Order: sequence, then C-alpha cells, then structure tokens
Amino acid sequence: MNPISIKRLLREPLLHFMVLGAVLFVGYAYLEPDAEAGSSYEIALTLEELTQLHTIYESQWRRSPTPEEFSAMVENKVRQEVLYREALAMGLDKNDEIVKRRMAQKMQFVAEDLAAAQEPTTEELRAWYAENSDKFAMPKRLSFRHLYFSPDIRGAKAYDDAVRSLAELDGQAVDSQLAETLADRFMYQGYYADQTSVSLAKEFGPQFAVAVEALAPGSWQGPIESGFGWHLVYVDSLVPGRVPAFEEIERDVKTAWLGVQKEVAWRKAYEEMRAKYTLRIPVSVDGAAVADTKAVPVGAEPLAQGKGAPL
Repeated sequence: MNPISIKRLLREPLLHFMVLGAVLFVGYAYLEPDAEAGSSYEIALTLEELTQLHTIYESQWRRSPTPEEFSAMVENKVRQEVLYREALAMGLDKNDEIVKRRMAQKMQFVAEDLAAAQEPTTEELRAWYAENSDKFAMPKRLSFRHLYFSPDIRGAKAYDDAVRSLAELDGQAVDSQLAETLADRFMYQGYYADQTSVSLAKEFGPQFAVAVEALAPGSWQGPIESGFGWHLVYVDSLVPGRVPAFEEIERDVKTAWLGVQKEVAWRKAYEEMRAKYTLRIPVSVDGAAVADTKAVPVGAEPLAQGKGAPL
C-alpha cells in the first residue's frame, strides 16, 4: 500500500470510531479484571453492530458522528442491554401482555421472513398467475356527464322535470348551453372521468352505479336516481373490464405471490409450534365450559385435553 493510500485510510472517520470502540472495551476489561469471559455481566458489541450505529447516524444526520457522539451512541446501546438484562433478572417480562404481544409478533416476522427470502422464478410466477388471474382483473371504467334535478329544490316535480328536460335535450350536443339551464347546481362534480362501479357506488349509491354501467355511450339518458336525487347521464366513454397480461403486471404478481407465501409459511410454522402444546379448559360439574377458573370444583376433569388444532 502506497503512502497516499495509508494517509487516506488514516483519515477515514469509520476507522477512528472502530479504534474508539476497541479502546472502550479494553478499558472495560482493565477496570473489571475479575469479569469472566462469557459471563452474564459481559457485554460484547461486534464490529457489525458498531458499523450499524455509524450507518444509522449518517442516514439520519447526513454526516459522520463525532467521536463524542459515537461514544454516546455506544453507551446508549450498552444502557439498553444492561436494563434489558436486569429486567429479565427481576422477572419483569413475566405475565406482561405487552411483552407477550411483541414476542409473538417477532415470532411471526421470523416465520414470514423465511418465505420472503425465497426468490420466485418467472415460470413459477406465471403458473401462479394463471391460477389466480381473477384477482388482478381490471374492472369496467367509464366517463360521464350528468345533470342534477334536486328534490330539495323541486320537490315532487324533480322526476317529471328530468323527464321533460331529457326530451328537450334530444339532438343537442352534450356541452350545449341549454343543458346547463335545465338542471340544478350539484354540490360535487358535473363530470366524472375513469370511474369504476365501486367509486360510483361510494359517490352516488349502488343503485345509481348499476344503472349507469348499463348505459350505452353517446346520448343523454335517464332519469336515474341516486342518494341525492334524479340525474340525466351522458356516458362519454366506456372501457370494458379485462384480465391484464402477465407481462403488464409482473411486479404486482410477485408482490402478491410473496404475500401468499408469507401467509403459508406463518400458518405452517404455527401449526408445528401449536402441535407441541396441550390445551386444558376448566369445566363445571355438568361438563359445560366456565369462564371463572375459581368456580371449578376440586378434582374436575379438563374439558379438552390433547393437541389442539391451529387457530
């Protein structure tokens, strides 16, 4: 290695922090000469952990930590480990619902990560897509204009006014000035583009969505009732629903496939773990299950005994 490379290496901040970390551990060993290697009071941070601390700081602050900042980060990690071990020694993890929930969640993550590590081939994805293509079907989409006739303004005449206006619009252009003079002001949009039946149902109600989807494009039609009142509708365009080709959505297929694999891996892992355990449920004298275990008579037999099926 030439002198220039050595100088560049010596100026590298990460090297300084690694040396600082080594000094910390040497100092600890000097101050605690009686500590046995591998004892429960030994905290050994690896080079990978120190590098991770450095990387986390850089990603958060967009610069390298100073020696003092890095030393504080190391001490924070040591503090966490000390408190964790002391809490375990005191049994603070026992009968704690939050701890149980977190540990159970981590077990599920471990099982799912095993499935996520598997990289599917294109052939596997194609075969899976062929069996599940209906999940990726693209719904029918339409664009339309509408004229609104408000029962709040017109009362019982709203429907009849819509029928009369439809006759007046016969042969008129969709954007004629006459159309605007016939209807009432709608609180939302007068034109809706690229809508699905789901989005229409959310906006106007399911009855309106079904009726509009059945209209042929190119003319004013109706009246069609919604949750707001009555509407005349002019469908501009209609794109039929279809199942896309695999090449169009290969990335989405892979994401969905991985999701299924995670679910399968978790279910299998849980079944194997669950099979190790026996479930015992307290019973009353007549054999009916009871919720209060204190109510179970002494010597009562368990209601269920044996290896239970996964939940």
